[in-house]
Amino acid sequence: MKNFSVMLFAFQLMFNSLFGQTIYNHPKHLWKAAEDKIYLQEVSQKIITQFPVTSIAYNNGNSFAVVNHQIYKLEDEQISIVKNAPNNVNRIVTIKNELWALTNNGLYKFDETWELTDKRKCVDLCEHLGNIYAATKDDVYKYENNSFINIEPKGGYYSSNMTMLMEDGTQLHAEPVRIGPIERIASYSGTLYILRPGQLALFDGKIVNQDFIDWGRLSSSNTKDMLSFGNRLFISTDRGLSVLRGASLSTIKGEDGLPYENTTCLAKGFDNDIWIGTTKGAVRMLNNDWQYFGAEIWLPGNNVNDIAVGKNIVYIATDKGIGIIKYKPFTLRKKAAYFERELEEWGHKRLGFIHLLYKKNNKWIREISDNDGGHTAPYLAAMCFKYAVTGDETARKEAVNSFKAMLWLERITPVKGFIARAIWSTTGDEDQKAEHGSGGLPAKWYPTKDGKWYWKGDTSSDEVTAHFYAVSIFHDLVAKGKEKELAKEHLRRIASYIIDNGWVLKDMDGKPTRWGRWNAGYLLRPYGWVDKGVNGLEAQAYAKAAYALTKEKKFAAGFQELVDWGYLNYTVRQKNTFPPENIAPWDDELAFWSYFTLLRYTNDAKLKSVYLRSLERTWEVKRLEHVPFYNFIYGALTANNCEVNKAVNYLRSIKLDRIDYNFTNSDRDDLFIEPGYTSYEGAVKIISPRESSDYKNPLTLDGRANGNRVNQPTNFLHDYWMGRYFGFIKAPNTTDSNLTSVQQREGKTFGAKPYNGPERPNIFD
Repeated sequence: MKNFSVMLFAFQLMFNSLFGQTIYNHPKHLWKAAEDKIYLQEVSQKIITQFPVTSIAYNNGNSFAVVNHQIYKLEDEQISIVKNAPNNVNRIVTIKNELWALTNNGLYKFDETWELTDKRKCVDLCEHLGNIYAATKDDVYKYENNSFINIEPKGGYYSSNMTMLMEDGTQLHAEPVRIGPIERIASYSGTLYILRPGQLALFDGKIVNQDFIDWGRLSSSNTKDMLSFGNRLFISTDRGLSVLRGASLSTIKGEDGLPYENTTCLAKGFDNDIWIGTTKGAVRMLNNDWQYFGAEIWLPGNNVNDIAVGKNIVYIATDKGIGIIKYKPFTLRKKAAYFERELEEWGHKRLGFIHLLYKKNNKWIREISDNDGGHTAPYLAAMCFKYAVTGDETARKEAVNSFKAMLWLERITPVKGFIARAIWSTTGDEDQKAEHGSGGLPAKWYPTKDGKWYWKGDTSSDEVTAHFYAVSIFHDLVAKGKEKELAKEHLRRIASYIIDNGWVLKDMDGKPTRWGRWNAGYLLRPYGWVDKGVNGLEAQAYAKAAYALTKEKKFAAGFQELVDWGYLNYTVRQKNTFPPENIAPWDDELAFWSYFTLLRYTNDAKLKSVYLRSLERTWEVKRLEHVPFYNFIYGALTANNCEVNKAVNYLRSIKLDRIDYNFTNSDRDDLFIEPGYTSYEGAVKIISPRESSDYKNPLTLDGRANGNRVNQPTNFLHDYWMGRYFGFIKAPNTTDSNLTSVQQREGKTFGAKPYNGPERPNIFD
């Protein structure tokens, strides 16, 4: 059976190689393909509590929390009070696989039942040289024979102050040397270290040494926690992490990558990592990466009081509850399958279109968007790339269905070549027709003759560019027979209508739509001057694609008209970087859609040189973002190094949960641009998709959707399958289906109810 699986896998790899690489096939390229390795994907869970969770611990597969000085156990995504547990609990910790409770009434150990082991009020425990040590505010005790023995030597502690030393090695003290006041204890490099308020000391069996640091000092006197980790001893403070290495103290601050310097607690991770609690969320510190987990996206509250780590799971105690982050083995292929299932279970699909969801009266509703074609285009392209890679007939079926929806946007209007922004059912849609259109103007809705539908006008350049991008890919990779003719005719109609009207998109009133303008009278005058580069690029893509597919001379003439207007000259600097009000992130997507379409159908070397110069300039601006969409299109068009590994890491960082929670990054202490990159648009930080909800705009620091929106995961699907098609991402090297697919779940719905209205008209067969 195992041999059969291996043979099947090998056949699949061979089968995959038969598809794709017909678009921009560069036999030699400077980029190196990335392995789709098994990685650990974060899964979030939040438990809300009435009172702050002040301490948390993990022991033998179970997790416990302290709420209002009582111990609770986490079970089945909720917490319940532990019966017969001690009261007045301040902390719970796991030492040598044993659970301890530090209370005002003494120290308790859990062994099937809670047992009082010492009546003193302890502040910390640690393992040192194979033994358990406990600390009160003033003393340290060693656990021996089921009791705690004070480690103070006979005759008292010695000081490290050399002026106290007598010739015979003894010391005389006017007052006894104290080991306290103690906040934390830790074993580091075979020595017991004591954290006092704003001070670090060590104990070597006789001497309490306060004078062992040769270089550096604590970053703040406001110390919080201490953690021994390999050759380093970490101390959390309100001004960063102090790190002891040997006799040297250094500080990790925002400029080093620490998202927030006001740190509160520390914990060892499960993969040679360290977890850091802060007053603004939790931070995972890896060897070459910092990962931030903030409130709402990952945690119930910002202020982190304690962290406990189990096997591939992290529990984070906050003032508003517990954040649980589970790590599950994934591949990018499995993630793509997961998101395809999400599209079905959350109800993002409707009549071939893809929709985001929003919450209305505490109910998820499919948004009838301002841009149905633009939202559907990435999914259509994704399924085209997937079919080209795998030959999966289900992917082809999905592509054909979305292609027909795109056609319908043009066929529903009474004017050949004019496409609708959106289509609304009078009986089947729970969302209402939007009242606003482009730029805040009143929306333009038009009824169909049969009374079943309304379609939205005032169509913009965004919609047109989306159609040319996705439908041309469908034509080249998927379409068969009549489908190919329909795709060609669809783009011919749109381009012809625009050119026949003097390079404007006329609405039903005979006037140009607000943003559907590519004519010189608009772009080369003050009102439209700022858009001359990107709109000129779009127009050239329309004309080139239409001519390549139809060979009609009117499109060649239309392209020449654009050249005569000087649009070629403006193409190079199409990307606006200043002033800030002229920077529109969505224009970058339109530009890359246009590059992909335009260069595919351009054979003239001189024209290509201009477009490639434009692409190189734009890529240099976008390069620091690591967004796969831009990386992969650039690499596909140029064969140059496109930082594949950065893009793949970006895909791995995307959250499985597509709900658009609030996020705040503008007050972080690590607001700097990654070395080796330049921000040409004034950005101060590139935000990981793990830390925000804006897939294609990592320059966005803050978001306020209040958890009332669910973004469709089609951008991930598009970028993953594009990466697979062009070979940037290899197929997973595993035959374990659990790592490459997800089980389908019949009848599962989490978001909007299934569409229940009239079917899309059958006008294509």
